[in-house]
Amino acid sequence: MELKINNAHKSFDCKTLTIQGLIDLELPTKQNGIAVAVNQTVVSKNQWDSFSLSPSDEILIITATQGG
Repeated sequence: MELKINNAHKSFDCKTLTIQGLIDLELPTKQNGIAVAVNQTVVSKNQWDSFSLSPSDEILIITATQGG
């Protein structure tokens, strides 16, 4: 499956992938403060396990950072 993640094209060796599966692959350490949008629509965290991605989807993953 080919996806565009944060403006970079990536290929995955699977035919189906959920947002949670993608997060597990892209951010292997547990992080808080993550937001995900698919094709410019924010997807709530309670839908990540059931939201199936389609080939050529554009995903934006935003992680909160600390600083000052």
